Amino acid sequence: MAEQETFADQAMPYMGSLYTAALRMTRNPSDAEDLVQETYLKAYRAFGGFQEGTNLKAWLYKILTNTFINSYRSRKRRPEQTELDEVEDLYLYRRLGGLEAVSASRSAEEEVLEHFTDGDVKAAVESLPEQFRMAVLLADVEGFSYKEIAEILDVPIGTVMSRLHRGRKALQKALHDLGVRRGLVETSVDAPA
Repeated sequence: MAEQETFADQAMPYMGSLYTAALRMTRNPSDAEDLVQETYLKAYRAFGGFQEGTNLKAWLYKILTNTFINSYRSRKRRPEQTELDEVEDLYLYRRLGGLEAVSASRSAEEEVLEHFTDGDVKAAVESLPEQFRMAVLLADVEGFSYKEIAEILDVPIGTVMSRLHRGRKALQKALHDLGVRRGLVETSVDAPA
């Protein structure tokens, strides 16, 4: 009984953030709930093997990610029904734009990004290939380190760095192309490739 209480005390506080991550992965509230439920079931069964003092949040995210990859990736994707929390949208918006919150003067990037809606940024993130999207979300939204992401995705740190670089470049290009289509920026030789 003590192990059940320990699991509940330590793991349950992460349910909200795991659900948010699951929602981003599955793009469907019902599937996200199923994914979190399956994650907690697997985590509960494996909790005896969890080493005290290691990162429980990263361990849970690894189970969530592996469960998604093994169970949900092969299913046909449903249309987007995701609504991210406003705070996370603002954080993602700032990270993607490279905005400096401490800067008193507004940069050209800030001025252009002001014309993008949260939906535009979310659509750009969700248009990324899955491996890049997951790396970007884990790093830029969830705030995991390269090492933690490597453990969660079960890939080398170099692969994480590569996926983040390529994912961020793809986001930059998608947002740049959207800016060009909307007449907010001019096509230039320096345009992201």
